[in-house]
Formats: sequence, C-alpha cells, structure tokens
Amino acid sequence: MSLLESIQSPADLRLLPADELPRLAEEIRDFLIEAVTRTGGHLGPNLGVVELTIALHRVFDSPKDRILFDTGHQSYVHKLLTGRQDFSRLKAAGGLSGYPSRAESEHDVIENSHASTVLGYADGLAKANELQGRDDHSVVAVIGDGALTGGMAWEALNNIAEARNRPLVIVVNDNERSYAPTIGGLANHLATLRTTQGYERFLSWGKEALQRTPGVGAPIYEALHGAKKGFKDAVAPQGMFEDLGLKYIGPIDGHDPQALESALKRAKGFGGPVIVHCLTEKGRGYRPAELDEADHFHQVGAIDPITCEPLRPSSGISWTSVFGGELVEIGRERSDVVAITAAMLQPVGLGRFAKEFPDRIYDVGIAEQHAAVSAAGLATGGLHPVVAVYATFLNRAFDQVLMDVALHRCGVTFVLDRAGVTGTDGASHNGMWDMSILQVVPGLRIAAPRDADQLRAELREALEVDDAPTVVRFPKAEVGPPIPAIERIGGVDVLMRTAEPGTAPDVLIVAVGTMAPACLDAAALLTADGLTATVVDPRWVKPVDPALTELAARHRLVVTVEDNGRVGGVGSAVAMALRDAEIDIPTRELGITQEFLAHASRSEILDQLGLTGPGVAAQTAGFAKAIGLGRRRQQEAVPTGLEAQRGI
Repeated sequence: MSLLESIQSPADLRLLPADELPRLAEEIRDFLIEAVTRTGGHLGPNLGVVELTIALHRVFDSPKDRILFDTGHQSYVHKLLTGRQDFSRLKAAGGLSGYPSRAESEHDVIENSHASTVLGYADGLAKANELQGRDDHSVVAVIGDGALTGGMAWEALNNIAEARNRPLVIVVNDNERSYAPTIGGLANHLATLRTTQGYERFLSWGKEALQRTPGVGAPIYEALHGAKKGFKDAVAPQGMFEDLGLKYIGPIDGHDPQALESALKRAKGFGGPVIVHCLTEKGRGYRPAELDEADHFHQVGAIDPITCEPLRPSSGISWTSVFGGELVEIGRERSDVVAITAAMLQPVGLGRFAKEFPDRIYDVGIAEQHAAVSAAGLATGGLHPVVAVYATFLNRAFDQVLMDVALHRCGVTFVLDRAGVTGTDGASHNGMWDMSILQVVPGLRIAAPRDADQLRAELREALEVDDAPTVVRFPKAEVGPPIPAIERIGGVDVLMRTAEPGTAPDVLIVAVGTMAPACLDAAALLTADGLTATVVDPRWVKPVDPALTELAARHRLVVTVEDNGRVGGVGSAVAMALRDAEIDIPTRELGITQEFLAHASRSEILDQLGLTGPGVAAQTAGFAKAIGLGRRRQQEAVPTGLEAQRGI
C-alpha cells in the first residue's frame, strides 16, 4: 500500500512521521499527473499546493477547524487527504466535482468558485466562533495572489483587521499567477516581498551584531525595534499588511514542509488575524507544466502525460477562437477598438489581440467591476472597449453595467464566453443568468449568434453602437456548420418553414443563438407529427424586434427556446412584447430550469433539460395538444415523427 492510500483522513496524515512527508508529496504529484491528464481538470494549481495542503491538514483539525479555499480549483490535494481518491470521473456526472462540494465531504465549506470571496466567508465564520464561544475552533482562508487583486478581498481585509484579537489565519498562496501572471500594484508589492530579505531575519541578525557592540549596541537595537514600521518598510514592505492590523509571517517556502508547519503553528497560536505568505510554484514536479509560460497547465483537457497531446483531439474550432480571430481583424481596421480582460487573457480568446496590439489591451486582474467602469471611462474618452469575460462573471459587475455604462450611454461591448450551460465546472460556472439579469438594463442590446458567420457579423454590429452597451454571447463548445437563413424579415432570420404556401403555420419556434440546430430538428419532427412550424433566429434578442411580433401574429402558438434560465429571459421578453402589441397568442418558454445544476457534460445537461431536437419537439407537441392544435396521424403499422421518439 502506498503512503497516499494509507491516508483516509487528516487524522491519518497527522500520525505520519515528518520524514515521510516528501515521499507523500511525491506520490500525490504522481497521482495528480496520472489522474488529471486522463480526465482533464485543474492540474497546475494543484501541483503547486501539495506541501501547503499537507501542512494545513497536519496543523489544523478539519472539519472542526474550517479550511476554506478561494475559488476552489486548487482543492484536489485537499480531496485526496480527506478520503476522496477516486478521480476516475473527475468533473463528470456522478464523479467528484472539480471544486469543493458540501455533498461530497464535511471537510468542504465553500462551493462558490468565483474568486476573491474566501476572506468574507472567513470573517463571518470567525465572528460566529467568537459569538458562540468556540475558542478552540480555527478558521483558515487560503487565497491566491491573483484573487487578492479582487476588490472584495480588500473589503474583507479591512473588516478582518478591525478585531485585533479575533483569530483568523489567512494563507496567501503566492505563485505570481491566477490564470496568467498576476498584475497590478499588489502583485508588485508581493514581488518585492518575494525578493527582499525578511524583516524578522534581518532584525535577528541586527540584534546579534549590535549587541556585540559595547555600550551603544543595545540602545541602537531598541531604537530600531521601536521604529518598527518605518524600518520594516525600508527592509521589506510587509508594513502594508501590518498597517491594517494584520500580523505578517513570511515569505515562507511553500514547498518546505517543516517551514510551512512551523509558520502555520505560529499563526494558529497568535490569537488574532495573521497573514502567512507562502511562495509556491504552479505546476511543480511536472516538467511540461513548469515550462508552460502561458499558464503552467492551469487547466488541461485529457492529454497524454508524456507527449501532452490531446487524447481526444478537437475536430472543430471553438466559439472563443472565432471571436478572437475576428476581433484581431476589427482591430486592424479600427484603431479605436481596445480590449479588457479580468485576468483571463487566453481563456477568453484575447491572446492574439494582445500580441498584435499590446498597447490596446488591459488586464485589470480579477476585478470585473473595475473592468466595467474602466470601460465606461475608455468609451467616454472616445474609444470602443470590448470587455471579454465569462458570462457567469459578468454577474459581479451588474451594478456597474447598469449605473456606469448604461446610464451614461457608453458604447461598450461585453463579450460573454461560456454563456448558457457550461457543464463540467459545476453550478457556479454555468452562464445561465445573463439574458435574465440584463433584460432590466435600459438601452442595452443583446446578440446571440447561431453560428460562426453570425458571431462575426453580430460582433461587428455591436461595435457600430456607440451610444449604448451591447452584449454578444456564446457557449463553451465547438462551432457547428453554418446555418443559412432562407429570408430576413426586419432583423429576424427565418431558418425554416414547413407549412405549405398559402396555409397558416401552427407554431413559431424562436431559436435563441445556439439553440437553432435543436429547433430545426424539432420542426422536422413536428412536421412528421402533423404540426407545421416556422423556425426563426432573432439574432438580437434584446430589445425584441417588432418584426418578431408581426411574425408571431401569423401563428397559433409561439415557443421560445433559449440556453438561459427560463425566469425573466428571452421567452418572458417575447411574451411581454406580444401582450404589449395586443397579440393574443399562447406562448411557452423553454430554457434552463431555475436551479443550481450539478456538474456533467454540456450535452448531458441539455438532454436532461429537454433542450435537444426531440426534447423541444415533444414539449412543443404537448403544448399544442393542450390548446387543441394539430392532428395526429393514425398509422397502425409504422409510427412516425414524435410517436417514434416516444416509443408509441
């Protein structure tokens, strides 16, 4: 049995002799490389926190002591040390989550994988311990240097520092990176700490040297020690933390088990808020990750661990790459177009733009709120900024989109990657909220392209708008083949008509963005089942095009299909537009149920939600039957259409 296999709980880990820890760390790294390259997942961050996580679980007593991970993508080692060593279905349906999960273990506390939140949780938990007299319970918050660029982290630090006697340990996992290298003033501050001799070591040396000097040595030492802040700042600027009232320990070698345990024990016994600054190497122990300058294998797909070639090579191109390529073309044509990212240059497709136009790209760190307001300033200054973020992360900047960008009628384009069902990253990464949240923003316009050609066209259309915010959204997926329109009415593309010329069609199916293929399949099935249909793509789903309401008036039922939450989304907006136009036609909205979705593949989740061709067809047929529409073909021998799908 390996050392790792013998560790089924933190209690087992604490019984392990200290001289066995390097071997355990090596086994964990070997396990991670083998397991995560097979399934895909966050490899680099976890390779970097092996010794740190071991030390945390040896010094603190989880779950009595709460160990919290910001974002949580670096929690794989934590999972291994708390009895979860089956990684065969990591991030797949029925397997381990890629993030902490309360359903998996009592050792997991925070499931929200949005960055910079952990210090707020820690502040609340420390206050709860204090009020309920749990003096023997510790709270430990592990936060990366990248997450410390987020404003929420500093809001929390400001509150944490108010209580000098309330125990709370903050471990800064400093690998100089979030996805990409960490940027900003705080990053520079931490870099200074990394490269400056530690104050405590300097002071210790000074004490020994000065006290050997007869007569004047001791008084000079005391004077220097009394002038702690100024002297300390001159030697190493950790005074920034101590000015807030936070004890600082470090920098600590994040791969030295003995040094880590010593520092954490000191922090645990301090009796107030303490920062333990640990220097780690992302991707440590796996040479390809160490050499990967882009992101040190932050997240990988299933790859060969030796060659690093994909085990399942992609046969197509991604939505992200289409966007990235088109933005470069636009950048060559328009010098006023600039781009903003929130610490995710490569994941959102801005790498090529940054390479070609390095003076027109701004990485603001994990600070989506600032990104939106800075974009408003850029627009006010005569430029057209493109803010590229994951759809779920725009939630964090809603107030700024509303009150800073929209209120001031700024021409800012938000490009939302990972819109709709994302899948394997779990509940907090699904981009299922944007088309509902943004419906309430006056003047804002939303485009949902159905294919690569429409993405290119709608991005250009968005960049022509200089008096309002625009949004272009697309999923985490490969782009399918082009879907041509047979006609454009107003701004609405007609994709299919199954009714005979001169006859009134039964159902208008409004296909939002990438739901178009499923809706076309559904229309074919409905036609075989005796219901005629028209499939349209609105292209711009906010505001509702008047041409869409006019089209709806020629049908007997309207069904909207969107890769977004059903509540308050495009379907609700279409229904309201029909009521406002006094068009009395039944409407039904298909979309994502308003719940936090468990991790699974995008296709699995869409199938469960009924957002596939057969699923849309079956639900639409049910709606039609409920209002007395359509006819069912009576064929005893060979069932067709939906009957075949239902097994009738």
